[in-house]
Amino acid sequence: MTVREIARKFGAGRIVYHTWHAPRGAIMRLGKEGAVNLTLARLGRIAMESAARDLSPLPEPAEDAPEIFYLTGHRFVHQTVFCAVSLGRHAGRSFRFVAIDDGTLADADVALLRRILSGIRIVGSLDIEATLDTWLPAARFPELRRRRLLYPHLRKITDIHAGGGGWKLVLDSDMLFHDRPNFILAWLDAPDGPCHMVDVADHYGYSPGLLRELACCDFPARLNVGICGLNSDSIDWEKLEYWCRELVRREGTQYVMEQAIVAMLVAGKPRAIAPAQTYIVSPNRAEAECPTAVLHHYTAESKAWYFRFAWRHVAAGLVQESQARRSLGAASAEIADQ
Repeated sequence: MTVREIARKFGAGRIVYHTWHAPRGAIMRLGKEGAVNLTLARLGRIAMESAARDLSPLPEPAEDAPEIFYLTGHRFVHQTVFCAVSLGRHAGRSFRFVAIDDGTLADADVALLRRILSGIRIVGSLDIEATLDTWLPAARFPELRRRRLLYPHLRKITDIHAGGGGWKLVLDSDMLFHDRPNFILAWLDAPDGPCHMVDVADHYGYSPGLLRELACCDFPARLNVGICGLNSDSIDWEKLEYWCRELVRREGTQYVMEQAIVAMLVAGKPRAIAPAQTYIVSPNRAEAECPTAVLHHYTAESKAWYFRFAWRHVAAGLVQESQARRSLGAASAEIADQ
C-alpha cells in the first residue's frame, strides 16, 4: 500500500490535526483566553452554524463575473458562506464562487453552498485527484503529494493552482467583509502581480535564513494569505517540490508552512498589498464588536471575537436589508393601488 493510500484510508492529515495540533492549540488557547471566553465562543460558533442555514441567497452572478476560490470542508462551510455573503453584500457586484473540497464536504454542506451562493462551482475530491495525477503525478512530485495529505493547508496551493488557469484569488473562510473591498475589486479588474494581506508579525514557522536561502532573495515581511492572488501558470512546481522537501527535512512540518511557501513564491516580485489599517489580521475585541475596517481576518485569539460578535454584524445587516426590501415592495404596491 502506498503512502497516499495509507493516508487516504486512515485520514492521516486529520489524525495529525486531532492528535497533535488541535489538543496543543486548545491547551494554549485555554491558558491565553480563559474558559469562560472559550465557552462563549463555542456557543457563538453553534449559533453561527445555525444562522448560516437562514441566510438569503446571493443573486445569480453575471457571466463575466470574476471567480473567487475557497478551500473548504464540513467544519468550515458555514464560515465560507458568511465570508462570501458579506463580500457580495458590500462589493455591489457579483462573483462566481468556486469551492474546492478538502475531502470532508457532506451532501448537506454542498446543498448549503448551492442554495446560498448561486451559481457556485464545487470541485470534488475525485476531480481534484484526477487533476493532480495529470499535473503533479506522485512519481514526479512525491513530497507535494505526500505533504498535502499530511498538511491540508497546502491544498490551497496544490488543489487550486495545479493545471494552470491564470490569475486566481483565494480567500480564507474565517474572514468577514464590513465595507466595500476596493482593493480586492481593483486587483480582480487588473491583476498584474500577486496580492496578499499584512500579518501582525512574521508567521512562517521556519528560520529566516532557511527561507532566504531557498528563495535566493529576501522574502516579504509579515505576509498573510487570508487574501492570496497568484498566477497559476507562473508557479514552478519543481521548485515547490524542492522547497517542500528541504523545509521538512531541515526544520520539520510547521503549521504555517503554506504561508512560508507563498512568501517565497512572491519574493522579489512586484505585489499588491492590502492596506493593513483597513484589512486587519487578528482584530481586537473592540474592533470585532464595532467594525471600522473593510475586512477582518480572524486568527489566533480573535477567533473568539469572531464567533461571539463579528458574524452577527453580517446577519443583522442582511436582516435589515431584507426588511428594507419588504418595506419598499409594500410601498410600491400601495402606490400602484392608488
